[in-house]
Amino acid sequence: MPVVDLRRYREMLDTALAGHYAYPAINVLEIATLNAAIEGFATAKSDGIVQISIAAGRHTSGALDDAVLGAITLAEHAHRLAERYDINVAVHSDHCPTSQVDTFLRPLIEETARRRAAGAPNLFNSHMYDGSDLPMAENLDRAVELLQLCAENGILLEVEAGVVGGEEDGLNREDVPSAKLYTTPEDMALAHERLSAVATGGFMLAATFGNVHGVYKPGSVALKPEILRDGQTAVVERFGEEARLRLVFHGGSGSSIEDIHASIDYGVVKMNIHTDTQYAFTRGVADHMLKHYDEVLKVDGEVGVKQSYLASTWLDRGRASMAARVVDACEALRSAGKTLGRRSPNAG
Repeated sequence: MPVVDLRRYREMLDTALAGHYAYPAINVLEIATLNAAIEGFATAKSDGIVQISIAAGRHTSGALDDAVLGAITLAEHAHRLAERYDINVAVHSDHCPTSQVDTFLRPLIEETARRRAAGAPNLFNSHMYDGSDLPMAENLDRAVELLQLCAENGILLEVEAGVVGGEEDGLNREDVPSAKLYTTPEDMALAHERLSAVATGGFMLAATFGNVHGVYKPGSVALKPEILRDGQTAVVERFGEEARLRLVFHGGSGSSIEDIHASIDYGVVKMNIHTDTQYAFTRGVADHMLKHYDEVLKVDGEVGVKQSYLASTWLDRGRASMAARVVDACEALRSAGKTLGRRSPNAG
């Protein structure tokens, strides 16, 4: 199977929750960064998640500027690539705000439905609906509707409760009041109550605890992992131990390893990584360009060195640099060496 099915995906997340580790969810923008993400997972012997944003879909489709077409293209490549590795890879679509549900999220679900009807595997394993721009009750109303649609097609849904500050992929929340950066225990309990009512649905919750998208020096992000602890306590006290939430950590750049590990211990099973891996890719490219500037440029009437300015050469440098950063992420999140392997979910 090219990528995981629903049963294996649930097993991945439940095993991580019980084992106190999390999967790196690497945002990919085109083929080279997608290759780097899966290469990094394989090197670390970690299962992992590749995720595709609206911006990535638009970029991959080139001049067509078609987010759905680009996202499908990347997802299809992930299927083919993952088939060659002995790890589990899930494919996820990242932040879809309410305003773009009908133009991005629903068409991707429809594509998976079309494939399932033809006997093919799911294109995407999970999607993220970001309704944090709405009041909590309305956010959950929309989320429940989407979760029902996802459940019909063997897809998990990620829902955000609270607001991740900063800016990413055109979503600018740099001026959000600080109080909204922290999800309350009441909101976490309400999210569980509403979403678990969808009998066959599976979901993850992106609860916020001070996390901010963007680039920050270590220690400059004021995380409060105890927010997650208190929320989980409220959920378990009200609904029982089996209700413990599978949480998602957004905006981790600049977070200390202590805060990352605390968040994992409180239920984070998926941590989104975008800024750091994109920088690693660019760093590899820049290193090549600066060391070989007189080969990649035709300086003083010379002809340059074709092997140095070939796009495949410098893209490979970026891919290798990013793959190494993905390995670091697996080690930090404790998933390194813990792949479930490609055995059948029914195997003993």
